[in-house]
Amino acid sequence: MATERQYSPLDRLLLQADTAMRTLLPFSGQPTRPSPAIVQPESELDEKQTRHIAGLMRINHTGEVCAQALYQGQALTAKLPHVRKAMEQAADEEIDHLAWCEQRIRQLGSHPSVLNPLFYGMSFGIGAFAGLISDKVSLGFVAATEHQVCKHLDEHLEQIPPEDEKSRAILEQMRIDEEHHAESALNAGGFRFPAPVKFGMSLMAKVMTKSTYRI
Repeated sequence: MATERQYSPLDRLLLQADTAMRTLLPFSGQPTRPSPAIVQPESELDEKQTRHIAGLMRINHTGEVCAQALYQGQALTAKLPHVRKAMEQAADEEIDHLAWCEQRIRQLGSHPSVLNPLFYGMSFGIGAFAGLISDKVSLGFVAATEHQVCKHLDEHLEQIPPEDEKSRAILEQMRIDEEHHAESALNAGGFRFPAPVKFGMSLMAKVMTKSTYRI
C-alpha cells in the first residue's frame, strides 16, 4: 500500500518558496475550477464604477494572497499530519480564488496590489506562529480569519452594482468556499476565539483593505 511521502525540513522550505513565487508572480497560480465569471455576460460600466470595482477586487486578491501565506505558514509548523494536510488542501482551494480575482482585475484594466509581498510575509509569519502554539489555535485562527473574509465579501457584494454579474459571481462562489473552510476548521477542533481577539483581527484587516484599494 502506498504511503504518504515524508519531506525533510529543507524540502518543505523549498516547497514554501515555490508556493510563494506562484502566489506573487502574475498568472502563476493555476486554478482547478474555471472562474464563475466565464458564463456571465460582460456589462457596461462607467469609469468610476470600473475603478471602484477594480479596487474591491484588488482587496480580495490581496486577501487571497494572505490566505495562501497563512495556510502555508500553518502547514509548516502544524504538529499533526492530518492538520498539515488539511492546511495544504485549503491552500490549494484558495488558488482558485487567487486566479479568479487576478483575471477579473486584469479585465477591469487594473493590477494587483504592489504590497502583496509585504502582506504575504506578514501572514506567513502569523500562520507559522499560530501553528507553533498548537494545532487547535491554528485551526481556530483559520476559522476566525475566514469568518472575517466572509464579512468583507458581504460588504463588497453590497457595493458592486447588479449589472456587474462577472464580479458578483466570483465573490458569491468565494463566499461559499470561505464559509466552508471556516466551518471545517472548527469541526476539526479549532479554538473559538473570543470577541477581543476577533476585534483586533478586524482592525488589522482594515489596514490591509485601506492600503490595497488603490495600490
